Amino acid sequence: QVQLVESGGGLVQPGGSLTLSCAASGTIASFNAMAWYRQAPGNQRELVARVFAGGSTDYADSVKGRFTISGDNVKNTVSLQMNSLKPEDTAVYYCLWRSPTKDDYWGQGTQVIVSS
Repeated sequence: QVQLVESGGGLVQPGGSLTLSCAASGTIASFNAMAWYRQAPGNQRELVARVFAGGSTDYADSVKGRFTISGDNVKNTVSLQMNSLKPEDTAVYYCLWRSPTKDDYWGQGTQVIVSS
C-alpha cells in the first residue's frame, strides 16, 4: 500500500509564491516518476509538472518559467515551487507517485487559491 501525504497549499495573493510538498510511504521502491496535477472546478485534471527517476522534468506550458519541480527518488518525495502565481492557478493540486511497474497512486489533494 502506498500513501501520499501532501502539504503546502493555501491562500496567496497574485504574484505570490507557494511550495507544495509530497511524501510517499509504504513498502515501496524508488519511484519511476512523481508529478503534480491540478483540477479547477469544472475542468479536467491536468498535468502541471513531473520529474522522472533520472532527474528529467517536464512542465505544462502554462507554468513554464514560473514553477519548478524537484524530486528525490530515494526518499520518494517531490516538491513544487510555485512563483508568480496567477488567479488561474487556483485549483486542487494532486500528487502522483508512479511505481517502477508504472502503477499510479494519488494523494488526496491540497487546495491552492490565488486571490486578492
